Amino acid sequence: MDADELIRRYAAGERDFTAVNLAGAKLIGANLVGINLYAADLSGANLAKAKLWGSNLGGANLAKANLTRANLSGAKLIEANLRGAKLRYTKLFGANLTGACYDDSTKFSYGFNPEIRNMRKM
Repeated sequence: MDADELIRRYAAGERDFTAVNLAGAKLIGANLVGINLYAADLSGANLAKAKLWGSNLGGANLAKANLTRANLSGAKLIEANLRGAKLRYTKLFGANLTGACYDDSTKFSYGFNPEIRNMRKM
């Protein structure tokens, strides 16, 4: 599946995209509120400024994804792979990051403490 197909199907009312492969997809500014991307491969995807509040990204591979200025408020990111991801200015209010993994190359907003959010450093 590519980004255009995802956006088209989402606009038609579909919300469940479990385990979809969107590696490298360009979804800049996409409105994907409440989408289910559980266990999806979004490695290297560009989700800058995307609206993903209330979405399920549990178990998703977001390695090296660009989430700069994305809105992930209330999103589930349980056990997600955030190694190398860009999370600067990302809204994470109420997001569940329990068990999500990160590494030294993950870029967080100034002052963000992943340990307090129950994330795991790999």
